[in-house]
Amino acid sequence: MSDDDEYIYDEASGEWRPASEVRAEAAIVVKDAAGNVLADGDQVVLVKDLKVKGTGTTLKQGTVIRSIRLTDNAEEIDCRHDTIKGLVLRTEFVRKRG
Repeated sequence: MSDDDEYIYDEASGEWRPASEVRAEAAIVVKDAAGNVLADGDQVVLVKDLKVKGTGTTLKQGTVIRSIRLTDNAEEIDCRHDTIKGLVLRTEFVRKRG
């Protein structure tokens, strides 16, 4: 161990821990309905029809959503559709395309 190692105080355990260890635990893994790992920029397909709150729109099963963005919540993705801006979808309703 060198003096240059970075440590972070973990309030839950009350200990100083190596920063690399804390960052590895903090990495959020986002998975779709089939268990595939999602990343920023992926394309997904809806696995069921979804009524969008606040609009009279229903997104049909098989609709392709392009260029998703991951959020801090592992169960939600931020995305954009032609008719709906600022759309947030639950990962249980999408499957990774390709």
